[in-house]
Amino acid sequence: MTIAILAHDSRKELALQFCTAYSGILSRNTVIATGTTGRMLTQATGLPVHCYLSGKLGGIQQISARVACDEVDLVLFFRDPLKAENGSSEQNLLRLCDMHSVPISTNIATAEVLLRGLDQGDLDYREGIHPDIVEPLPVHRAVC
Repeated sequence: MTIAILAHDSRKELALQFCTAYSGILSRNTVIATGTTGRMLTQATGLPVHCYLSGKLGGIQQISARVACDEVDLVLFFRDPLKAENGSSEQNLLRLCDMHSVPISTNIATAEVLLRGLDQGDLDYREGIHPDIVEPLPVHRAVC
């Protein structure tokens, strides 16, 4: 399964703590992330993370494109609900997850439910959505 992880600046530490606690589950899957979050995750957990651009530089759009191509199975988005700006790229990601039936969490409680469900096999149905995809479409990515 491919898991995308994104975090607003004020939620990055929470995302790191969460991913450290669930590194066992994450290590059995492919993890992709926006640039800064991905680099921090790799440093904190040692997990291999495929990093895209920083969210503000287009990383959210890159991950959204992967969702639109049915190449992402689960999105963990550690959002700050008090963030003043409500970016169109973030809204687009939420919309695409809805359109493609990709489970998405926007808080730590839902992230925990989704990862525990993944670990129990509750998301195995996702494997039938893209069985022929071996390699993801090439996308410009930042180096982790």
